[in-house]
Amino acid sequence: MSGLQLRHVRTRLTVWNVAVLASILLIYVAGASALVFFQLRNELDRFAMDDLETVEGLLSFGSDGKLSLRSDYHDHPYAANMQDRLLEVWDQDGTLLYRNELLGNRALGKSPGAGEGATDYSVQSIRVSDGTPARLISKRHILEGRRTLIRVGFSEEPLWQHFWQVAMGMIAGFPFALGFAGVGGYFLARHALGPIERMARRVHEINAERLGARLDVENPHDELGSLAKAFNETLARLEHSFEQLRRFTSDASHELRTPLTAIRSVGEVGLQQESSSEHYREVIGSMLEEAGRLSHLIDSLLTISRAESGQIQLERTTIFILPFVRDTISVLDVLAEEKGQDLSIEGDDTLRVQADCTILRQVLINLLDNAIKFSHRGGHISVCVSNADGHTVAIDVEDNGPGIRPEHREKVFDRFYRVDEGRSREAGGTGLGLAIAKWGAQVHGGRLELNCPADGGCIFRLLLAVADGMNDESQSKATAHVPVLSEPQPHTSQTRIIYSRIKSDMNDPTHSG
Repeated sequence: MSGLQLRHVRTRLTVWNVAVLASILLIYVAGASALVFFQLRNELDRFAMDDLETVEGLLSFGSDGKLSLRSDYHDHPYAANMQDRLLEVWDQDGTLLYRNELLGNRALGKSPGAGEGATDYSVQSIRVSDGTPARLISKRHILEGRRTLIRVGFSEEPLWQHFWQVAMGMIAGFPFALGFAGVGGYFLARHALGPIERMARRVHEINAERLGARLDVENPHDELGSLAKAFNETLARLEHSFEQLRRFTSDASHELRTPLTAIRSVGEVGLQQESSSEHYREVIGSMLEEAGRLSHLIDSLLTISRAESGQIQLERTTIFILPFVRDTISVLDVLAEEKGQDLSIEGDDTLRVQADCTILRQVLINLLDNAIKFSHRGGHISVCVSNADGHTVAIDVEDNGPGIRPEHREKVFDRFYRVDEGRSREAGGTGLGLAIAKWGAQVHGGRLELNCPADGGCIFRLLLAVADGMNDESQSKATAHVPVLSEPQPHTSQTRIIYSRIKSDMNDPTHSG
């Protein structure tokens, strides 16, 4: 079979089917022929044993002391069979007493051994001195008071002839059997693989513009149906991913264009009007705020891009979570004070977690920044660290904002999703903070949950596994400041100046809490 033909699965299946069938038939022919041969030989052995007993009764010593068959043996019912036998009679001292005419001068095997036919029939296959294969039966008898060994043999040539006739007869049918098997196997393989060919043609029709197309599932209960369903599920995931990518690209473009447009508009208006230095400072401050918003958005996009590409590697250390949260809150105190809000924290200071300090700090800052943005002026924000179930640390961030309606709660962790577009923009948000927080929880093997009480406000719960142990080095790392990946957006020019100093301290490796 050429390599071109074997490229097709149906051809390979046909070849394998024919090869396996040929092997099975060869084994069957060999086994059946051997069975026939051994059955015939067993029948020959039984016949030879009976014949030996018959011959023993027809042997007698003459007046001259020679051993011969009685003259009336022609009248015996088995006289015809006696003509085909090979007969030898030996004395116990190894003297040949008789050899019939059919055997003539040929020797019926070797000289008798000491144990041959002593207790029961001795059965063996031999070759007569002229090379004829024979089946030899021997047994010791007492003839007229003398101990003798009687040997009776029959040629095995008829057995072998019958064996080869049976074998060749079966082998002669090989080509027809293999031909029918090959043709039948080919059509069966072609029919079985037909759905795969139709699926392949359908797949070639699917592209980025037609991701909504699906494969036809002819039989959902067989293997090909399972393959089609799995492929359809893959197409559904791809379609969802492409839709998310399109939406993400559109939202990112919109978000990037907004601050750039604002910067350009403010700059053009400032250039067209002649005014005081105080007015120009205000114009420059507005441009810097928009630039800061743009920088924050770009940092968030880079964080998400690096996270999805697997470029962010976790460096886990064991930390006491309550001091770590207090240290993080201290970074955001200035933002809460600017809105007259009160930040409080309580909890168990013995709880520890295994986490990457940089990513965990970013998660907490995003949650706290979100709470500060959407809480009322003069409101209260509380953080509680507790042991949820003995194996999980819960960090609850609760605000007193307006809350989130049920239809929005599953979507607030999506990128660029805003419950109130205008209000979110006024607060300086980009719609990426909670998406990054959810990712940060997941990479630590935890999760981020949202609960909105009926009386208003939101509770974001961060769940992390409790750490089993801690060393001194881990403890020292836990209390050190680590630069965040994405900072909250300052709300005013004064806050921006204060926050820039805080950020400078955080990026200083010599600074500690």
